[in-house]
Order: sequence, then structure tokens, then C-alpha cells
Amino acid sequence: MEARDERLEPVSSFALRSFRLEPQTWREIVSEEEKQLVFTSFFTCPDCVHLFICRDAELKLCVSLSFPTNISSKVICVSKTGREAVTKETAKKALIIQEVQGDEALSFMSAITEQVTCPLISNPENSHGWAAGVAEEALRFMERQKNEAQVMKAQVEGCTFLPQPDALHDDRRHDNERKSLDVKLVHACESTAIEWAELVSEFLQHDSSQPLLDGLKPTPTDEFHFWKNRLKNLLFIQKQLMSSRAQQVATILQTADSVYCCTLTDIYRRVQEGLTEAEDVTQNLKPLQEKLEEVEQLEYQQLKDNMAAVMEEVRLVWIRSQFYCKPCRIVVLLQEICNLFIHLSREFLCGEEVMQGLVVDPGPVLDHVRLVILTLQTLKEAYSQCRTQLDQDQGGLSHRWDFTSHLVFFHLDNFLKRLQDIEEVHCISVQLYQLDQTVLSGVSGRIWSDVVQVVYQDFLCHVAILSDCSCDATDPDDQSFQLHLDEFQAQVWDLERRLVSVLSRALQDCCASSSAAKLLQMFGFILDRPLIQEQLRPLLSRLLAVVLTELDQTWLLVYSQREKADTFCRFTPSPAATLCWTQQLRLRAQEALKNYKAVQHLCVDSGEIQVVLQRFQQVVDLLQDFRDTVRSDWSFQLDLDSGFMLEQALIQHNQQGMLGVTFSQKLEALLRELRYVSRERDVQLQPLAARLFTCRDDITQIYLSLSHMVSSYNQVVSGVLQVERLLIQDQLQDLDKSLSELQRNTWSSEGVQQLVEQQREKALMFCTTVSKARANMDAMTHIIQGWVELHLLQRSGDSVLKDGATEQSYSRLREEGQELLRLTQENQSLYGAQDSSHTWIRYLDHIDDKVQDGLFQLLHRSLLFLSDNMNPQTCSAALLAVSLQLQDTGSVFEPSVSDGLSDLMKTVISDVYTAASLLPRISVSRHGNYQVSLQQSPDLCALEQEVMCRLLEVREEAERLRAGLDRYSYLWQSDRRSVMQEFLTYSRQLGPEELEAEEAPPTLKDFKREIDSLCRLYTEVTYLDDVIVLHGWLQVDLQPFRDALLSIIQDWSHMYTQHLLDSVSDRLQQVTQCDDDEDDEDSSSCSFSLTETIMLLEAAGVQLPEHLSAQLQITAACFRQRLN
Repeated sequence: MEARDERLEPVSSFALRSFRLEPQTWREIVSEEEKQLVFTSFFTCPDCVHLFICRDAELKLCVSLSFPTNISSKVICVSKTGREAVTKETAKKALIIQEVQGDEALSFMSAITEQVTCPLISNPENSHGWAAGVAEEALRFMERQKNEAQVMKAQVEGCTFLPQPDALHDDRRHDNERKSLDVKLVHACESTAIEWAELVSEFLQHDSSQPLLDGLKPTPTDEFHFWKNRLKNLLFIQKQLMSSRAQQVATILQTADSVYCCTLTDIYRRVQEGLTEAEDVTQNLKPLQEKLEEVEQLEYQQLKDNMAAVMEEVRLVWIRSQFYCKPCRIVVLLQEICNLFIHLSREFLCGEEVMQGLVVDPGPVLDHVRLVILTLQTLKEAYSQCRTQLDQDQGGLSHRWDFTSHLVFFHLDNFLKRLQDIEEVHCISVQLYQLDQTVLSGVSGRIWSDVVQVVYQDFLCHVAILSDCSCDATDPDDQSFQLHLDEFQAQVWDLERRLVSVLSRALQDCCASSSAAKLLQMFGFILDRPLIQEQLRPLLSRLLAVVLTELDQTWLLVYSQREKADTFCRFTPSPAATLCWTQQLRLRAQEALKNYKAVQHLCVDSGEIQVVLQRFQQVVDLLQDFRDTVRSDWSFQLDLDSGFMLEQALIQHNQQGMLGVTFSQKLEALLRELRYVSRERDVQLQPLAARLFTCRDDITQIYLSLSHMVSSYNQVVSGVLQVERLLIQDQLQDLDKSLSELQRNTWSSEGVQQLVEQQREKALMFCTTVSKARANMDAMTHIIQGWVELHLLQRSGDSVLKDGATEQSYSRLREEGQELLRLTQENQSLYGAQDSSHTWIRYLDHIDDKVQDGLFQLLHRSLLFLSDNMNPQTCSAALLAVSLQLQDTGSVFEPSVSDGLSDLMKTVISDVYTAASLLPRISVSRHGNYQVSLQQSPDLCALEQEVMCRLLEVREEAERLRAGLDRYSYLWQSDRRSVMQEFLTYSRQLGPEELEAEEAPPTLKDFKREIDSLCRLYTEVTYLDDVIVLHGWLQVDLQPFRDALLSIIQDWSHMYTQHLLDSVSDRLQQVTQCDDDEDDEDSSSCSFSLTETIMLLEAAGVQLPEHLSAQLQITAACFRQRLN
């Protein structure tokens, strides 16, 4: 059949619209041989009444005569209205085409058969021309097609369809009485009843436990779907049994008195019982279903808290349901619940990634595995509680769960066993990963550490191999993982044996219990391994011997050192040091006992610990006896020392006249011992020591007050100047008289603390006043010393000197002068001195001497700065600067090196001396300011004279420099016009002795000689230095002089070149007028060769003006015309 067959036109147009195909694509599809056979069979075969067109999973177009399975997309259903062959004339009328979804195609096919095809065939008007029996056969065929479609539809929907008998149809050619007596019809109904009974029986035999029996692992969702679908199917079966067709079948069987009436009745009864059961189970399972759906939405960490609620819902189902309270069904439900939590656990753990965590970080995976194990164990506990509650709440045995727990938790226990294996692997990994940080000390520590690292590297290799296995570790049915696990366990046992060997050797090298305990603590993460514990127990007897030896050594140490208590500590009271030493020995014994107890759990013999405890108690008792003796002796000595100190005077004068606290060092030692006594609660003090101990805080405060007072007093007395002592002499005598009262009182006198505070306030007030005055004096000294950093003279940048002293320096001196005056007046107020007091005038003279000395140093340093910077041997850069300039009168210095520099230097020196006049005079007995006094200083005058002498020397050198440059004076002194006139007349400049000479007009060579001479002179002047430094400190700027001289040389050169330009202009003018060459040559003004003149100008760097260049071109044109 070709793709353009007209019978396909209705189907083609519908398919193109429905699937949005290109015409070429459709033609390619229908031209395939397989599809042509399908189309041909549909159009020609009477038994093929339906055609289906759809897309498969690969989106390819499929054509079939049977209904396509597993299709959810659209399907084109093409049905014939009769059994006759379809021609191109009848194609449009004989075909019914409709687009439906995949799950609606069967309904459509059944509806077409029932509502269209069967009525058409059963109508006598449509079949009057057919042969006898053809219409009945066609009708039975369509009925079978309809039944097959409905059965298939029901199967797709998960329902049971009860097919109708073929002979039962709406045949209007027979009445009802004839149908009831028709033997064939009765037989068909009986066959239908038998088929119904088989279908219903087969459906009712379905059980929710079948997936478990088939080895699957269903979840409660499957259980809920099972009962939901069971209820739906039973309602569907009931609806079919109550239909008119089914009632008609029942009527026919009753009328025929068939034996299958009982069968039909039994079907009704069983369906009704099943429906009652399904409704009861579905209703009672609904709360459990809602709870489980809620649980599935929770985070896995929250599941543990909901296990009891889930089991409570299961218990309620068992109690409330009439049909579900059977052990077999509740066991199935519990197994499905276990399967659900197994599934959730495996999703939480991500089974393929569980072992991969061994390489990265086994800690988080181990936490997740432990959480899962705890959650599932909580489920089992909730089951046990629920089972116990059922036993307690229900009196009858019928409501008890008398089935074994193994039936419920068979799969869960296998899963837990696998999780426990995974947990052990991760625990081992976490433990052995710590080997990377293990470092052993001692003589052989490096060797054993290397061995441990080798073990660690082997462990990493084993872990990497185990983590690379591709199997799902959380699947208990996967036995390949168990093989990997067994291999890993064997490898871990080998690693443990090697670690035990290292640990044994290291323990043998330990000579102290502390090192052995640290070693065992270091390897504590693997000591709980059974193999390691078994191998280490024989070595612990050696640790016991070490502990006993340490206790014996402590015992001997107490006996050997108890008579040498004075040597325990140099900075601590001997009794306190002895008690501290005994306490350290006690801690040492306790540490040895602690080290043994740390590994006691590894020992088997319990009698060993008793031996250690007895030896420890003996050491403790010996130490306690020794401590009691020391406390008693210490208490007696403290009482003697306390009695002695309480009778001593508070203060006393020493041989140097200074004050001091009586026996201060002994008192400090006694107070320190009392402080140590406060820490030793078992020391019993005698009366005098107890009295001193009771008031030790007051005595300490008195001692500190006296020490402060005495220190301040001695500091003032010892550090005071003679001029200051005269000012405070009266106050000092009054204070000494007041302090004498403290020398008459002892530490045990009444009211000592109040007396000390009163005298302390007086002494501190005096000391504070003197200290403030001394601080002011120090401040004045600091100000005066600060002038060392003050610079009156500064350079401008890094070169020459500024003009005199800076205003900033002046301002600072004024401010500091006022500050000195203010501090002096403040000291007068502090000392309470009168202006006319002789002692105060001496004090002011002392300060005045210091100020004048500071100013002398300032001025001396400034003048020395000038002297050093004007010394050719010591100066580092120019100090002053002048410039040489060329004026109308000749070359001059600016400023002048004679008067200008001298005035400048005198101004600078005057500014230096002026700085001394800025400070007010401190002394009232001396007249004039500090400047007048300092100007009379021989040292300053000598420096001033030295500066002026060096200024005179440099002035002479500067004049010699200027005289040397006057060799160019003829350039600015000569009259260029008269010189030019002489040159044009005599071709040279006449000397002074030449009064008359023969006239000789200059030639081009003469012009060239003069121009070249000026060029050489220009080059010579160009190379003059920009700056010259005289004597290393006077900077002479020659650039103004050089620039002016170069300008004059250019003017001279321009004078000669301009004359040549004028000559060229005149000659070109004559040539332009086409004058005769001879006449031209006779002209006196144009005697030079035009070409040579132009070449000379170009050699001198002179370019012809534009108008001369134009005239030159015109001359050349005229010359060419004359040649032609």
C-alpha cells in the first residue's frame, strides 16, 4: 500500500493535526513495510475493528491493532462501524476517529463497541442483505471485543472485571420468555457464574504478605495501598454484581433452576464479607498511615522521639480492628514498618558513601551510624513496651502478641548487625587515625615512633582499599561487603599485634611510673582492644615494681633530709619550706599511686593494689609525723620573735642622720612567716605570736606607712640642694621634733596606728611641698637643657643660610622664659619665702646662673655653627650665596661681597645675641639682661672675630674671580658701530698704537674670520660653570653673567651677518632688474660673490628671510632666460 492511498486520508489528516507532524514524516512512517501490513489488515480483515496510533517511550510513532500498554500520552483510536472492508469511497463514513489519553483508550473502545457498532449490527435494516447467521456471529464477536476491552481496562486500573455472557445482548428479534428457555443462554450464564466465582476467589485469596513471601521488602505504604485497592476492587465487583446484566444472569439461572445459583449466592456473600473486612481495616489503618506520613517528613534526628507514637498506633490498630487483630497480619505490618525505617536509615546514611568517609573523616559517619543504631534500637524498645502494655492491659490471652519477636525483626536485626560491623570499622579507624600524632620519647623513642608511623601508613592503605569497594555497605543482603570486612578485620588484628610489640618494648624502656602512665595514656585510644589488653597484662607486673620502688625512695628521702630542714629554700621561711617539701613528697607518692591506678583496670590480680595502698599509707604516716614536729618547733620560735619585736621602737636615726624603721628586715621576715602560717591551718600559735598574728594586718599597714614616710623624708633630706636646705631649714627642724614622738613608742603601745597616721600626714605634707618645688626646679633644668636641641640659625633647605635667627626660635625662647619665671614664682609660694629674704635671693641667683649658662651654650653653639661652616676644612655645604651679574657699568656681585656680605653677617650675629634678651632676668640682684652679660664673654667675642676674618678672606677671593672674568670686558665696553666702521674700512680692528692705516675693504674671508672668532668665543663662554663655591662656603652664581655675555656675543655676530644679508639683498635687487653683469661687478656695495656669501651665511647658521628666498628664485629664472 502506498502512502497516498485515499483510504488513509481521514487518518492522515487527523494524525498530522494531533501529533503536529510534517507531511513528509507521515509519508515515511506509512511507507514502512511493517506499518503497511498493519494498515492493510485493519482495512481488509473483518476481525480487525480497532487501530491505535501513539508515541512510544522514544517518541517514535507506533501503529498497532491491539491496545498499547504502559502508554500515558495521547492515543488516536480508529474504529470501524462494521465488519466489511473499508474502501476509498466508504473511508470517511466507515471510520470513527478520536484522540484520547492512554488510560482512556480502553473506555473509548468499549463505548464505541457498545453504543455504535453493536446497535448498528443488531438493526435488521442494516443486515437484511447479509447471509443467515452472519449478523448473529458479528454481534457475538463485537460482544467479545467489548468484554476484552473492559477486562483489559479493569486490569490496567487494578480492578477485577466480571465479563458478561456472549449470548446475553439486546436482541429484539426474541422475547424474554424465549431467552429464559434457551439452553445455550443458560449454559452461557452458568459458564459466566463459574468464571465469576474463579475471578472473585482468586482476588479474595490475595494477601498483603505475598511480597514478603516473594522475598521483597514492602513498606507500610504498600500495605495501605493494598487495602485501599482491595476496597476499591470489592466496591467495583459489588457494583458489577448489582448491575442489570448481572441480575439478568441471576434471573436466568433461577428460572432454569440451575445448580450454579448457590455459586452466585456464595459470590455475593464472600464479596460482602470482604467488603466489610476491607472497610474495617482501611478505617483503622488510616491513623497509622497519617502518623507514618508525618514521620517520613521529619529529620532523621527526630525519628527516635516518634517511635513510641508509631508503636502506639500499631497497638490501637490491633485493639480496634475486628479483622486485623491476627498475628500474621500484625507481623506483616511490623515487618513493613521495620522495612520503612531501614529504608529511611539507608537514605540518611547514603550507603555508597558510608565507607568513603573512612578516608576523609570517619568521625561524622560514625556519629550518623550510631544515631541510626540508637534510633532502630529505640524502635525495638518501643515494640517491647507496647507488647508489655498489651499483656498488662488485656486480661484475655486473645489480645496478646504471642508471636516471637524474631518474626518481626528478622530483617531489622540483620541490618543492625551490618550497622554494628560498620560502626566497629569506623571506631577502629577513628582510633588508629590518632597514631599520626603519636611521638614516643626516650632513648629508643625515635625508632618506635618510626615503627608506629609504618603501622599508620599500612592502616591508611587498608582503609583506602576498603573505602574503594563499590558495594553498598548498608545492604545486609550484599555479602561481598562482608568479604571485604573480614579481610579488613584480619588486617587490623595484624596491625594490633605490631602495635602491642612496640608498646611492650616502650614500656620496658620506661624507668618511672609517670613515663609508663603517659605512654599508656598516649595509647589509651586502643587499650580497650581485647588483643592489646591480653598482650599487655604480663608487662604490668613491672609497672607495679616501679611504683613500689618510687614509694620506697620517697620513704628514704624523708629519713635522709629530715635533719637538714634549713637547706630547703633560701627565699622562704625554713619551717614553711619544710612543710612545702613534705607536701611535695606527699604529692609525689600520690602521683605514683595515681599512675598505677590509671592502668589498674588492665590487671587481673586484685591483691597487687592492696600492696601498693599499704606502702603508700606508710609513706603518708611518716610524712605526717614529720610535719607535726616542724609545726611545733615553728610555733615556739615565732612566739620568741614576736615578743622581741613588740618591745622595739617604731623608728630611729642611723649614723648618717637618716630615719629608718627599727629592725625592718627582721619585722618583714616575721610578717612573712605569719603570712605563711595563715596558709598552714594546723600550726598552733602561742600567746605572743597569736597576738601579733591577730593584729598582723594593722602592723603591716603601720609598717608600710612608716616605710613610706621614712623613704619620703630621707629622699627629701638627702637630695636637697644647699640653697634649698636654707629655705626649708625651719620646717625641717619642726618636723624632726614631731617625729621624735615615734621614737619613744613601741609596736605594742596603745594608739600607735593613729599616731603614725598623724605624723605621716605631717611628714608627707612637708615632703610633698618640697617635692613639688624640686619638680619645678627639675622642670626649669629640663627647659634649659632643651636649648641644646634649639637651632637659632638654620639653612634654607640643604644649601645656604636663612636670614638670621628664626622667629620660631624667638617665640620658643619667649614662652620658655615666661615659664621659668612662673615656676620660680610658684616655688616662692611653696617655700613661703619673702622677696627680701637673703636665702631667697641666693636661690634666685642659683637659678639665674643656670639660665645664663644655658643661654651661653645656645649662643656659643650658634656662633660655632657659623665658624665651622665658614671654615674650608670643616664646612660641608655653602653657607651664603651671591650672584655675578653684568650691568652697564660692568660685572658686579649681588649682594656686594664687600659691604653686603659684611652687613648680612653682622645682622646674623646680632640676631644670635638678641635671643638672649628675650628671657626675663630671674635674679633681682643683677642688672641688665642676659644679652649684655653674654656680649662681654671672651669666648663669644673670639668666635665673632673669627667669623669676620673668614668673611674678609672670601671677599678677596671673590674679587679675584671677578677680575679673571673681566678679560671679556672689551665685548661690552667697545662701541660696535665704530668697530664695524673700522672693519669695513680697514678689514680689521686697529690697535691703540695705530693712528693711521691703509684702507683695505674686507673680503668674505675677513667676514668669515670675524664670525668664526665670535663662534669660538661663544663656545668658550658657554662652558663657564653655573656655580662656583669659594672657600667651601660662599656660593657664587655665574649664570646671570654668562647669559648676559652670551647675548652680547650674539649681538656682535649678528652685526656681521646682518651686513652680509644686506649685501645679498642689494645684489639680488640688481639682478632682478636685469642690469649688466659688468656694471654689477663695478658696484661698490655689491662686491661679494652672491653664491659664496649665501654659503657663508648658511655656515654661520643664518637662514635667508622669505623675501630674499623669493628674490633668489626670480634671479635664477632670469638667468635661465638669458641663457636661452
